[in-house]
Amino acid sequence: MNTTLDASRVSTDLFWRNLAELPYFRALLRSVEARFYQDIELPRPILDIGCGDGHFSSVAFNHPLEVGLDPSKKSLVEAKSKGSYQFLLQAQGGQIPFADESFGSVVSNSVLEHIPNLQPVLLEISRVLESGAPFVFCVPNHNFLPALSIGSILDSLRLGLLGNVYRNFFNRISRHYHCDPPEIWNHRLEKTGFQVDNWWHYFPPRTLRVMEWGHYFGLPSLLIRWVTGRWILLPTQSNLAITHRILRNHFETDPICADGVYTFFVAHKV
Repeated sequence: MNTTLDASRVSTDLFWRNLAELPYFRALLRSVEARFYQDIELPRPILDIGCGDGHFSSVAFNHPLEVGLDPSKKSLVEAKSKGSYQFLLQAQGGQIPFADESFGSVVSNSVLEHIPNLQPVLLEISRVLESGAPFVFCVPNHNFLPALSIGSILDSLRLGLLGNVYRNFFNRISRHYHCDPPEIWNHRLEKTGFQVDNWWHYFPPRTLRVMEWGHYFGLPSLLIRWVTGRWILLPTQSNLAITHRILRNHFETDPICADGVYTFFVAHKV
């Protein structure tokens, strides 16, 4: 399946708000994903599985979501300070402490790829959703690892073994357990009580390479985070002007493409 996106309808404010708070490589990906939610109807109450520090929700939605769930207490403390949720809960996705059919929608943004055993989580999401309610999520797909630039360079030098070592390394630091094609996700969802309504690939390989190198160029941001608790020390337009100018084209270009390295899914509980 595929879809199109009218970029003129989406404010570049999404990109700036991410760039002012996140390392540039993460800001680029999250701002692209936030664009998609602007045209998706999500009946309330809404549950966010893997809400993290609440930054994404604060940017992607113009109102606090009802419930944010995450296993990390530290992340939930940050989320509380952002006011992105009416209620925050420390719990695992495989044990959601709510009654059957408690929610009108569930979202999970770039989370499911980090969970080794997915079936209990998907079954729990299905259980707490109302019949017919949407489940919206995104994950890296089968194009992700082959598109990494350093792996491709090593392959071109006939060093394919080292290329695979690098891909495994990058997958590990990204904490990915699943980089699967839509067919595999369709199968998982059908087994756990969902039907896929639409999906699309996004984030072209050239943009992934910008993000890939950002993991290394962004190491100073990690140090700043450790010392100050913030990713960006001076989140001003003048300080970030060059970064904004360089990356803005990647944000404003329609990110939906056949060879995109991430996939966005819109499903519903059957």
